[in-house]
Amino acid sequence: MSAVLFRSTNGQSPPVTLREAFLRGQAPDRGLYFPDRFPTLTAEQIAAFAGLPYAEIAFRVLSCYTEGMLPAADLKAICREAYNFEIPLEKVHDRVHVMRLDQGPTASFKDFAARMMARLMGRFLREDGRELTILTATSGDTGAAVAHAFHNVPGVRVVVLFPIDEVSLSQRKLMTTLGDNVRTVAIDGKFDDCQAMVKRAFADPALGHLPLSSANSINIGRLLPQSVYYFYAASRLARPGEPIVFSIPSGNFGDMMGAVVARQMGLPVRKIVASVNDNDAFPRFLSSGVYEKIVPSRNSVSNAMNVGHPSNLARLVALYGGRMDEQGTLHQQPNLAAMRRDLFSSSISDDRTRETIREVWNNYQLLLEAHGAVAWAGFQDWQKTEPLAGSPAVVLETANPAKFPEEIEQTIGFAPDVPPSMEATNKMPEHFDRMVADYEAFRSYLLAHLSPS
Repeated sequence: MSAVLFRSTNGQSPPVTLREAFLRGQAPDRGLYFPDRFPTLTAEQIAAFAGLPYAEIAFRVLSCYTEGMLPAADLKAICREAYNFEIPLEKVHDRVHVMRLDQGPTASFKDFAARMMARLMGRFLREDGRELTILTATSGDTGAAVAHAFHNVPGVRVVVLFPIDEVSLSQRKLMTTLGDNVRTVAIDGKFDDCQAMVKRAFADPALGHLPLSSANSINIGRLLPQSVYYFYAASRLARPGEPIVFSIPSGNFGDMMGAVVARQMGLPVRKIVASVNDNDAFPRFLSSGVYEKIVPSRNSVSNAMNVGHPSNLARLVALYGGRMDEQGTLHQQPNLAAMRRDLFSSSISDDRTRETIREVWNNYQLLLEAHGAVAWAGFQDWQKTEPLAGSPAVVLETANPAKFPEEIEQTIGFAPDVPPSMEATNKMPEHFDRMVADYEAFRSYLLAHLSPS
């Protein structure tokens, strides 16, 4: 079968290979790359995952896209190197589990994609004799995961933008203490300002001489690795062929789209619950069919989800037959009936988020931070509309509670244990630049720091 090609959601750029999509990040027409078809795994292939370690499952899923691009043995070695940490599935009650994606080097689910991307991009650049600057915006965890994954990778420079008032100190220090090939820029604004500046830079002719790419979830290289842990969870918790429910804390909707990719590849999924905080553009759209982005985005305790217009909605809308541009304008409505059949979404307030942290701790001695609590509360909301009835279900915990010690202590009375990797980082000095949310200033910054001397 021919290789999978990737098309832009805006439909004005030619299709490209996975390698090109990886290295470009965003399509020239400002759209997002998405597979023109999804390779599917048979029921027998998926059932075989039950006896395999995570790295082997990752190899079998990702090799569907990389065939002909790099030898199978090399991809297998990359997967073993990238996924050398645990992925706990903690039983809560009945067949409901929490999947902890917070055991990697930066204590966030973003490690799963960033570590794979860094290794593949590094290899592609070495083969091509090229250099590249990774330009990324973060609402909390992406910046740290990308900075660590690409730190001192030959041929790669990293520039991370983050909203100065909307990331925790622990999140910030995971990306501002590295130095070397990593630059961090604090923006006096919102995450959406950071994301808009990054997107504009990719399409700016004045920066055309700079080789730029992204490690945000606008890059398809983020979504494909994130599809793997849904296969992994189902292989441990569901019977062969049995549909499973996933509840996912959703900000820019990249993690949720990983579940969508897994389902498109053949994983039986009963429902995807995309839980959001006060930035409720998606649940309102799902209910009404009218999309109105949140401007400015609302600052919630689940800070990594403070996204007023999730970029990945363009991919979701395209999958259901519609078209949304990068500004959030709907040019063609998707099949809302099908979307409602497959997905559920509700908005969780900060008060309810904190209440959920307390309830889950008191009832189950299970420690969630705000993002996982949003997913848990959204899962509860879905069950009011559609009883679980014995189906396996997985609620995703996407960040380590130690990233938010003050919030946890204020909510339940004690500070969480700090992982060794974070403990070491918290003692290191920071180095970051700062600027206003102004694109012209940002362009000048890039030209000053990235142009060849």
